[in-house]
Amino acid sequence: MSLSGKIAIVTGPGQGIGKAIALTLAQRGADLVIVDKNAETVQATKGEIEKLGRKVIAFQTDVTDFDQVKEMTNDIISNFGKVDILVNNVGWDRIEPFLENTTEYWDFIIALNLKSQIYCSRAVLDHMIENGKGKIINLGSDAGRVGSAGETCYAGAKGGVIAFTKSLAREMARYKINVNCVSPGPTNTPQYQAQPEKIRQALERAIPFRRVARPEEIAAAVAFFASSDADYLTGQVLSVSGGLTMVD
Repeated sequence: MSLSGKIAIVTGPGQGIGKAIALTLAQRGADLVIVDKNAETVQATKGEIEKLGRKVIAFQTDVTDFDQVKEMTNDIISNFGKVDILVNNVGWDRIEPFLENTTEYWDFIIALNLKSQIYCSRAVLDHMIENGKGKIINLGSDAGRVGSAGETCYAGAKGGVIAFTKSLAREMARYKINVNCVSPGPTNTPQYQAQPEKIRQALERAIPFRRVARPEEIAAAVAFFASSDADYLTGQVLSVSGGLTMVD
């Protein structure tokens, strides 16, 4: 599944799943554009990609601001000449009962987890349509497929990502643009490690493989969708959850 000669944008690559995605795509030959609001973490990931011998540009961009996203995309095309792959990875959640959520929390969760994917997708589509090809891979969540107590607004936003993926895939198929979704289950990220040990143990007992995913395992699913092996796949949602969810 070589990605040699491809230019890939990855949002939220500073740590966890996003960092693993950026490094995996680089290891498979892609040159990278990495996008994060946190300048320190994005620069650290940039250094690791450079050690792999790949070209990489880092942007400090707020992907919940459409004007910033459009400006960034124009800069990317000016620098690289094209965009082959967009990975909408950036996201965040906090475990909290719905009745305790504030309206500010709702707005932030929806903007970061759903609107950012809409914005970034729209920003690259004119270019991909002109090229007659492109791969968009959205990061959903199994919370968006089956629901999750304490993550109600997040689950709603990720459910929106899944529906957005399927609908956009239908519209973009005529332009030979593939749009797919990777839907992680619990994954060993810094956010997961911050959860109380009791919650982590309960999750691990519930997963048939008796462990949570490694970020690299989510990244491998993204790399598959980005590769030519997935050229005939669009509008698909791939759950990477160790069997925790097995619904259609």
